[in-house]
Parts: sequence; C-alpha cells; structure tokens
Amino acid sequence: MPPRLTLPLVASTPFVAGPATAVALLAGVVAVGFVLWVIVAYNRLVRARLLVAEAWSGVDVQLRRRHDLVPRLAETAAGYARFEKAVLTEIAELRAHPLLGRDARAERASTELQDVENSLADRLGSFFALVEAYPELKADRGFLALQEELVEIEEALQLARRYYNGAVRDYAIRLESFPSNLVAGAFSFAPREFFEVQSATERLAPQVRIEGGEGR
Repeated sequence: MPPRLTLPLVASTPFVAGPATAVALLAGVVAVGFVLWVIVAYNRLVRARLLVAEAWSGVDVQLRRRHDLVPRLAETAAGYARFEKAVLTEIAELRAHPLLGRDARAERASTELQDVENSLADRLGSFFALVEAYPELKADRGFLALQEELVEIEEALQLARRYYNGAVRDYAIRLESFPSNLVAGAFSFAPREFFEVQSATERLAPQVRIEGGEGR
C-alpha cells in the first residue's frame, strides 16, 4: 500500500487594504458622488429652463390674441367718419411691426419686444380714451363685444406674464446660487429676461371692465 502524501497546512492571512488602496476607494466614491451631483444639478437647471419656455408660450398665446383683435377694433372705429384717423394710423403702423406680424413668433422675452408691446398698449389706451367722445361707437354692439374680448385677453395676459416672471425668477436663483452656478456656467445655461407689459385696457371706464369680467 503506497504511502499517503500529506500537504502542509498554510495559515490564511486576512486581506488588509493598504493606504494607497483606501485612498483609491475614497477617490472613487467622491468621483461617483460628484458625477451624481452634476447630473442632478444639470437636470434641475434643464427643468427650470423648460418651465420658463412653457410659461413664455402662455404669454405668447395672449399676445397673439391681442394682435389679432387690434385690427378688428380699428376697422370698427374706422366706420365712424369723424373718428381720429391719426390714432388708427399709429395703431396700424405698430401692428405692422415685424415682431407683431401674423407669422412672427418670439421664442423668448426681449427688451425690444417689450417696448413694442408697451407702445401698442399705450396707443390702444389713447384709442379708448378717444372712444369716450363717440356715443354711437360706444353703443355699437360689435364694438362692445370686441372691447369685452380685449378686457378678457388683457387679464389673461397679465396672469400669464406673472407666471412667466415667477418661472424666470426661480430659474435665475438656480443660475446664480452656489454650487449650481458652477454647472450652469460649465454647460452654458443663459439667463432669461423678465417681461413687463402694460394693460391696453387700463384706461377703460371701470364699468366696462366689470361688465367684461361678469360676461365670462
């Protein structure tokens, strides 16, 4: 019977990470954490920017409604021979501005657009002030219907504008707050402008605005 071979027992030594290994593991955890933070900060900035774009689309819809209504108001007033033609001409010229054209679409707020819209609102205010001197025009059913529609549009525009400015403010806070501003700068997130536009019906007689509100 052949002799048995016995292998010597070797004592197992537990693995002990050296300083270099510990540093490498720590660096890996920090790197993963940093990447995750960048992803989260980036996504929050993208969401805030999308909310601004969504809010601006609401403003744009109301501006377009205003632009479409203006020629109908002017056309109705033009039917009254004694109505001041100079005001109607100024309104028509502003309505023909490239930024207010039927096919024009502003992708975002701008100082130029704000100035043109406020000029239009100012001319419309002058227009309604002159209407007070024309009882026949004030009593015209078609004109009254257009007037009430404009009141509704202006109220909706101011609501949309306030929502938009709130979204711009929240986006600006993320852009300027540390440390998310580092991500914003690295990925070229640009600020957005606030939009301030005055109401075209601000000078209307109070009873007209109240009647317009009750009719809805």
